[in-house]
Amino acid sequence: MKSSHYKSIAFQGMAGAYSDLACRMAYPELETVPCVSFDAAFRAVREKKADLAMIPVDNSLAGRVADVHHLIPSGRLYIIGEHFQKIHHCLLGIPGARLDDLTDIHSHVHALPQCKKIIESLGLVSHVVADTAKGASDIRKWADPTQAAIGSELAADIYGLVILKKDIQDAAHNTTRFLIFSGNNDVVPHRENRPYITSFVFEVRNIPAALYKALGGFATNGVQMAKLESYVGKHFNVATFYADVEGHIDERPLQLAMEELQFFAKRVELLGTYPAHSFRETTGNSVN
Repeated sequence: MKSSHYKSIAFQGMAGAYSDLACRMAYPELETVPCVSFDAAFRAVREKKADLAMIPVDNSLAGRVADVHHLIPSGRLYIIGEHFQKIHHCLLGIPGARLDDLTDIHSHVHALPQCKKIIESLGLVSHVVADTAKGASDIRKWADPTQAAIGSELAADIYGLVILKKDIQDAAHNTTRFLIFSGNNDVVPHRENRPYITSFVFEVRNIPAALYKALGGFATNGVQMAKLESYVGKHFNVATFYADVEGHIDERPLQLAMEELQFFAKRVELLGTYPAHSFRETTGNSVN
């Protein structure tokens, strides 16, 4: 990804978390900025403490990342890209630790069940922590050879741990999709001969078959919808929809579909148009 005018990128978690790894993979030349929450990462960009923010939105095993879709419309940021990060879990221990001596393992609430087989085979007691990097940091601080963590190779490097076993995840397809956000609203890329994704949120009017009618324009104009999710507000009275569609906002078919959506929706908010990640092509989810 082009980043010549960017210097830093914010993420939620501690140094060495998978979000940190994803930032470094997508933008190896940028400084990564740890934040205590997703909202803090958004705020870091708004307050110009970071140029970009990278936020996980979906995992192939765990599904949708909670709370993120509520934050995106109110975050006042704009999506400029996406990144798919393969998750390669490692079993980490302090220097000198041995598999036979381990008794406990510490990691994120999603990482632990993703490595259920090795945890059961070693008879380890699982402990949930804030993120994978926190588990790595903790066992380094304790310096106890019976304590292990699940984390990345990056976490092992940062916290001076040894990798007792690589690729311990039960499912090989474990992948997280991240969105990259900027505070600039003038970031729609010039349309080139390549695939794009356009993301937006909308609320439908209170009329019969409103959602069906709102989405009809995408079908009649040949616009492929890659993702559609609904979520409700705190009073459960208004459903908001988040959508990813294939295409650039400057393409006429997508413009016509959005015009029809506007007719049946009481609110439509464009979140961004950005290049589709190459991962979509390798998995058969290509964007034409």
